Amino acid sequence: MTTSEERLALFKAEYKQTSDVALTTSDLGVVIAYFVIIIAIGIVAMCYSNRSTLGGFFLAGRSMSFLPIGASLFVSNIGTEHFIGLSGSGAASGIGVGAWEFNAILLLQLLGWIFIPVYIACGTYTMPEYLTKRFGGERLRVYFAFLSLVLYIFTKCSGDLFTGAIFIQQSLRWNLYVCIVFLVVVTGVLTMTGGLTAVIYTDTMQCALMVGGGLWLMIESFKKIGGYDGLVRRYPNATTKPEYRIPNTTCHETDPNAFRMLREVDDDYMPWLGFLLGQTPGSIWYWCADQVIVQRLLAAKSLSHAQGATLMAGFIKVLPLFMMVMPGMISRILFADEVACVDPNICNYVCQSEAGCSSIAYPRLVLGVMPEGLRGLMMAVMIAALMSDLDSIFNSASTLFTVDVYTKIRRNCSQREQMIVGRLFIVVMIGVSIAWVPVLKETQGGQVFIYIQEITNYLAPPFAAVFLLAVFVPRVNEQGAFWALMVAFVTGVTRMVLSFVYYNAGGCGVEDWRPALLRNFHYMYFSLFLTLLTAVVAVVVSLCTAPPHEKHLARTTFWTRKSPKYIDDVNDDVTKENTENITKDQNGPTNLAASGDSKMQIFNVEERMVFRDPDLDRIQTVDIKKESTTSCSDRALNLVCGLTTEVDEEKERQLQMHMEKVASLRQNRCAKIGLNIGMVMILGLGVFLYVFFSFWKYQPLNM
Repeated sequence: MTTSEERLALFKAEYKQTSDVALTTSDLGVVIAYFVIIIAIGIVAMCYSNRSTLGGFFLAGRSMSFLPIGASLFVSNIGTEHFIGLSGSGAASGIGVGAWEFNAILLLQLLGWIFIPVYIACGTYTMPEYLTKRFGGERLRVYFAFLSLVLYIFTKCSGDLFTGAIFIQQSLRWNLYVCIVFLVVVTGVLTMTGGLTAVIYTDTMQCALMVGGGLWLMIESFKKIGGYDGLVRRYPNATTKPEYRIPNTTCHETDPNAFRMLREVDDDYMPWLGFLLGQTPGSIWYWCADQVIVQRLLAAKSLSHAQGATLMAGFIKVLPLFMMVMPGMISRILFADEVACVDPNICNYVCQSEAGCSSIAYPRLVLGVMPEGLRGLMMAVMIAALMSDLDSIFNSASTLFTVDVYTKIRRNCSQREQMIVGRLFIVVMIGVSIAWVPVLKETQGGQVFIYIQEITNYLAPPFAAVFLLAVFVPRVNEQGAFWALMVAFVTGVTRMVLSFVYYNAGGCGVEDWRPALLRNFHYMYFSLFLTLLTAVVAVVVSLCTAPPHEKHLARTTFWTRKSPKYIDDVNDDVTKENTENITKDQNGPTNLAASGDSKMQIFNVEERMVFRDPDLDRIQTVDIKKESTTSCSDRALNLVCGLTTEVDEEKERQLQMHMEKVASLRQNRCAKIGLNIGMVMILGLGVFLYVFFSFWKYQPLNM
């Protein structure tokens, strides 16, 4: 019987390092060309987009059509954690991880037909802001913003940085953190200068690049093993050589249910009941209440374009199973000794992680299968995935922090200050995310995608319950929602802390010594429990307290989304209240000036112009400086950040009129019928794919 050190020595003697397949000058030329084009797009967007207002910077002026928004939805979701994570989980456990992609097909339509009409109707900017409009008060808004930022840092941002670094590490042998900093700087500059317009336009290009490159690699990979028939025949035997295995263990074997998507109720990996009822709430938060996703649809020029974007993104979401999951399984077939390693010392030598190396499946396939030139294309695809996801996170996180947290700390801050603070927050978030990378890489047996889903299911399901209740149950009030979230938060954080304490328990040949609460209570079933707990507490507390005020129900639920009362009554009440507050704060009378639009209230207070931003539903202030007092440094900052010292009243009036038109939810009859037909088709396709890949048993031709 060999020891771990002896197995490692034997492996080193025979192992041909992945990095021996170096990227050539042609490969690097493709990558450089990609960066040049992306930065050029960002510069053009900086010059021509409206970034001087929060609506222009964060919502692209609500002027985008369904094509770029649909592409941006897909690309914002598909980052390196999908290329690396889905392929890695495919290599480790088969096609089961593809269930998340089919679930997204269905939930995108829930977003487009249920949630987005409500968000647009009540003129919301951010998801925490919607909670304030629906329930009143500020504590729900601040808590949701805080928790969303926590999830961004510990799942999205850190996951992207880690998975992007894996690809670079495997292909170039560059220093891990130098590569991370370089990519973060380029992505951050693009986001901070261009705003959401630049993000959506670059996402459109990156969508074509990612899909095209991914499909090319998929085709080449299937050719290598003899098509799908070869995948089914060879995957069950894709194990490490006997001399690299840990004696008297079975952890080197492949999953016997690798070609079954939804499995038995008590399955450790993909229980069908746990996924459909437990995982779905976490996915509802991501697709229907997460700022990164919803912000794209809020930029649509109309409800029809928003719904068209969800249909487009839904059809594209069919691809990841074939484009990412199955290539990961092929990588295990071709490079089993590396991708399917089980000895901790060997795994640490291959990928610097003792938990396993399934995460290197995709980059190993790229370097081992693609010819010169095309390796550079796939490198660009991975960089595109990383940058697209990061720029989406940066833009949306800065929106949440600026609008929902910072303005509660400094209530009278100017719009200029908000724009600058939002950009500075990105820097802080990046630093914390990088510090979390070492913890992330050792969890869930090296399966990054499963780690992200598990952490999300400890914190996000309560908000899915609250948003569903907010939209469908008018009787639920602020007290019910808040205390339900507090109970769920304590419960979820307790489970999450325990999972971090025992994150490295178990392993190949090692007894799993975790507490029964972790070992026997699957995180998907825990998510279901957390969702039901939140809903019950919210309903009970709401029924025991006063019903919500009528103004909080106007245009904020699915049943009242077309109510005319919001514009005529509620806005006037808010404007009157805010006007009184501004007058009191300034210790003097406020001069009301007509702007030609009854919905745009402009006030002159000393040398400061204060106007009501219809998107934020509150008073915004913009410093007005005389040209002679503007320094050179201020003018340079204005140019980079898109700030201006002038207020174009005509442009603001036109934007206000457009916002009201969008909020009316009017749709062309023919477009509405066509969209509804498309919705039925995509829902049918999603259900069919679930059933097909859960029950279909393919019989290989040569077995």
